[in-house]
Amino acid sequence: MLKLSEELLYKVKIKADSKAEEKALSDLSYNQLLEGLNNDAAKKTFWVNMYNAWYQILAIRLNKTRPKIFTEKLIPLAGLSLSLDDIEHGILRKYRWKWSMGYLPQFLPQKAIKELAVDSIDYRIHFALNCGAKSCPPIAFYRYANIDRQLDMATMSFMKGESVIDDDKKQVTVSKILSWFKGDFGGTKGIKALLKKVFLRDFSAYSIQFNDYNWDKDLGNFSN
Repeated sequence: MLKLSEELLYKVKIKADSKAEEKALSDLSYNQLLEGLNNDAAKKTFWVNMYNAWYQILAIRLNKTRPKIFTEKLIPLAGLSLSLDDIEHGILRKYRWKWSMGYLPQFLPQKAIKELAVDSIDYRIHFALNCGAKSCPPIAFYRYANIDRQLDMATMSFMKGESVIDDDKKQVTVSKILSWFKGDFGGTKGIKALLKKVFLRDFSAYSIQFNDYNWDKDLGNFSN
């Protein structure tokens, strides 16, 4: 199952026909999905790959655009019809309400979403999901055996590339992603702790600002 998610993403990358992989994933039973994704490492590996593959498929093959590309349930999997929002906010973010900055749960999430969701929210997934915009992190192939190391690398790379430190103003400007999902990061305190981890400096006396998000289309942005 994890291999299938990689193969689907690879076919998308090389612009090859991915219908066989899509059908194999669609034909899985729901029990296979539950049993095969039985820990958070497996869930993050599978669903990040699926999200990144399906965003490209929906945008390129079906010409879907914001906001419907996120909300329409066009992803067939194990008898389910899922949306990108189901994957990101339902499964990978443990059914958080999309517009609550990570602080509130969804109201009555569907049973399947609750059963498939991760046990713990991992803020690093925000540096792995690509929504086809210039400000998105690049797409990588995530593998079960290396998922933690890969997510750490994605986090370090994205934070270093998107953060601007102004020592004169004692201010750090970071990606808008950290504002949208502030609760996932543990609030301002958590963001400063992350900055300390990345830059090996104390930012407790600094203010945090958020840059504008560039939504210009940038499909096919795969990392090397």
